[in-house]
Parts: sequence; structure tokens; C-alpha cells
Amino acid sequence: MASADSLSKLLRCPETRQELRPLDDSKLDELNEAIRAGELHNHAGDEVEQTLDAGLIREDDAVVYPIRDGVPNLLIDDRIPLKDSD
Repeated sequence: MASADSLSKLLRCPETRQELRPLDDSKLDELNEAIRAGELHNHAGDEVEQTLDAGLIREDDAVVYPIRDGVPNLLIDDRIPLKDSD
């Protein structure tokens, strides 16, 4: 069975195939503050209403894929853009 660390090295962005890495605690706190304030929207334009337990950030630091209840959500529409270009 693969360890969590080796498994995380296999995870890729489904759109660009870039590597994903765990989101650091300070950025996670920042995103959760924005969610609680109703200021965060996903790629589809929907307001993100549920805070994140963790996240996977894309190699280019442009998007975060949410993790809730230990399960990464790699759906493109559910990812959270961090830059205006995405």
C-alpha cells in the first residue's frame, strides 16, 4: 500500500497535469477566513460555503483543490482560483 507522501507525489492537476502539493497552514487560514466572509468563489463562479480541512495547491500557485473529510476534490469547477488569470 502506498504511503500518503508517495500518493501525494502522484496527484496532478486534472487540467494542466502540474504537480499538486499540500497547502500551507497560513494560506489555508487565509482561504477559510475568506470563505467565512463570503468572499471566495470557485472556478465555476459559485460561492464556496464550506471551509477547507486542507487543500492541494497547484505547482504554479494559481489554484487550490479543496480537501474535506480527508478526501481531495479534483473537479475543475470546484477548484479555487488564487490568481486573476485563472
